[in-house]
Order: sequence, then C-alpha cells, then structure tokens
Amino acid sequence: MTKAIAIQGIKGSFHHIVAQHYFGSEVEFVACLSFDEAVNSLLNKETDAVVMALENSIAGSIIPNYALIDTHDLHIVGEEYLDIQHHLMILPGQGIQDIKEVYSHPMALLQCKTFFKKHPHIKLIEDKDTAEVAQRIQKQQLKGVAAIASKLASELFELEILAESIQTIKHNETRFVIVKRESELIESEINKASLKFELEHKRGSLATILNVMSDCQLNLTKIQSLPKIETPWKYAFFVDVTFDNYNNFKKALSILDIMAEDFKVLGQYKNAKQ
Repeated sequence: MTKAIAIQGIKGSFHHIVAQHYFGSEVEFVACLSFDEAVNSLLNKETDAVVMALENSIAGSIIPNYALIDTHDLHIVGEEYLDIQHHLMILPGQGIQDIKEVYSHPMALLQCKTFFKKHPHIKLIEDKDTAEVAQRIQKQQLKGVAAIASKLASELFELEILAESIQTIKHNETRFVIVKRESELIESEINKASLKFELEHKRGSLATILNVMSDCQLNLTKIQSLPKIETPWKYAFFVDVTFDNYNNFKKALSILDIMAEDFKVLGQYKNAKQ
C-alpha cells in the first residue's frame, strides 16, 4: 500500500492537486521544493512514490525530469493530465495597480507572459513553487506582492483572485507521471510505455527504430532527444508509445533491445488519455 507521496511544492500546488486525484486525500503528502529533493526522498525510502510534471502543452518538456528518472533507474507506473489554470492572487483590499512584484515558478511565468506585457509596471521574479509564494504572502502579510497559483491555493491561503486564467493559451495542460522505485506490472491494464535508447548520429538510424515500432503496431505519442554531453554527436531518445495488444509491445521490445544501444523501459502503465 502506498503510504507517503512526494510532491514538488506544498499543499495547494498543482502537484498536490494531481496527487489527490491519483491517490485520494487519505495518504500523506510530503512537500519538497525541488524535484531532486522529491526523488531523494523516494530513493531513501522516506516516500513510496513521486508525482512529477514531465511536459506542458505550452512550454514543452521538462527535460531534467526525464534525466532524473533515467539516472536513478526509477519506474513510471502511472500518469495524469491536469488542465492548468493560472490565477493572479493577492492579499484582499488591493488592485492590480498596487502590485509591484509577482513571484512564481519559472514555468508559470513563461505560460503567462502575454498577460504581463499589458502590465509593464509589474516585476516578474522566479521562485520555487506557486503555492509556496501564496502561503508566504499570507503568512508575512506582504502587500504589493502577488502570486500566480491555483484556485485551491487562493482558498487555502485566503488570497483574493484579481485575474482568472491568465495563461496565454486558455487550454493549458500538463502531463504528470507517478514514479516509484519498482514497476507495477498488471499486463491486462498496460497500454502505454515510456522507453529510452541511444543511437549513433548516422543516416537512417532513427527511421529504422521508428519502422520497428510501426510494424509492431505501436503508436508513437512522444519523442524527445537529448544530446549525450560526454559523447559529441550521440543522442539519447525518450519515447512514449501506446498499443492495443501487449504481445505486440513485447515483440517490439525484443527487437529494439537488440537494435538500439542502452535500451531501457522507463515505465509500463495505463494510458490516461483514453
């Protein structure tokens, strides 16, 4: 049974919302202000799982998190998609003209750039967590300082929402993965997998791998390349595939394991987009 879940951020953060959706509200949530801290809690067996954002429909992939999963030989056992709505919040009794500074996570600031172009008097400052900023404003009664965070954070920390859904693209979705030390294989439920492999930088090497996936009836839903810093012109690829038949997936694995270098299954789980 899962007992303690590491989340990046505190209660009221988007990771907290996802963790509640996936695990329910009865489990213990361990707040971490960085993904490294969250992963270390898992490796040290202080927690049983980590909720980790992996990609956003506006800002793209969170590449360091792919590396964290790979480097520590962790396993993706599930996924969740969350519609991210960013709200501008402040202590009650103030207007937008009173805001001098907005603190928030770099990803949140990036997703709200267009809104703040209309308010050039506001200084944007990167911080570690959206909800933690909201909590700090409430605790320290900071006037002239605003946060970008979830509606739940505004309720938990008694802040007033001055502007709702200020992200540039209104449909703003983030994919989160559930990461554990060991895999949880129930073949009848598995229809998605995350894979990692390396290829030489030569003509046709990637196309050959993709053809194998296609021949085995795997649907490629994501591909992310990362250069191997220590080996110029060599790349690692992180790939997500979906499939209807687990036997087709097993057939592809046996072929890819021979054809690709440093081939690894990062996770097998249920597709949350069905």
